[in-house]
Amino acid sequence: MFKTKKELVFVILAGIFITNAVTAELIGGKLIQIGPFVMSIGILPWPIVFLTTDLINEYFGEKGVKKLSLITAGLIAYAFILLFLAINIPAAKGISPVNDKQFFAVFGQSMWIIVGSIIAFLVSQLIDVTIFWFFKNRTGNKKIWLRATGSTIISQLFDSFIVLGIAFWLPGKINFDTFITSALTGYTFKLAIAILLTPLIYLGHYIIKNYLSEETE
Repeated sequence: MFKTKKELVFVILAGIFITNAVTAELIGGKLIQIGPFVMSIGILPWPIVFLTTDLINEYFGEKGVKKLSLITAGLIAYAFILLFLAINIPAAKGISPVNDKQFFAVFGQSMWIIVGSIIAFLVSQLIDVTIFWFFKNRTGNKKIWLRATGSTIISQLFDSFIVLGIAFWLPGKINFDTFITSALTGYTFKLAIAILLTPLIYLGHYIIKNYLSEETE
């Protein structure tokens, strides 16, 4: 099925990318507390999305990331359509270990959250790939940390504000001050993760580069 090692690498990276992006949306309704800060558990899979985005950018270019981002957004929408149907089909009374109320409490996210998540994802990914290649075209193969971390830092600033703004502030669920505070808290956490991920980005480059070089030998 896979004629080259590069094709296999893309499929693996795309699978990791899509799985973590969709999972982040599904688990996003649970809030956790780290010290005085409250944030969504949906932040948990995003470091892997950052990492795979940078690796796909590096080895498959701007078009590869954009196409994969559009596909992933479509799959996120598809997942929520299935959840909407599942929520509206009654559970078997006295038989199902999970009743309708419990199922809705976990998966019953509003349309505002769905719309906010998809728009934020697409906008942040397009900004990420643009900034990545801005640095890449000026530094060549040097300074991997600059294009990888720099693109993530800027793109996630937009992501943090867009998703909370559409999902919670615009519908009036939170006031403006809470919106700003929550967005900055989530962004700060993502920023710290992006910096901590830098060694893993270099490790990923090393593994993929060596794996692909075997094909040309």
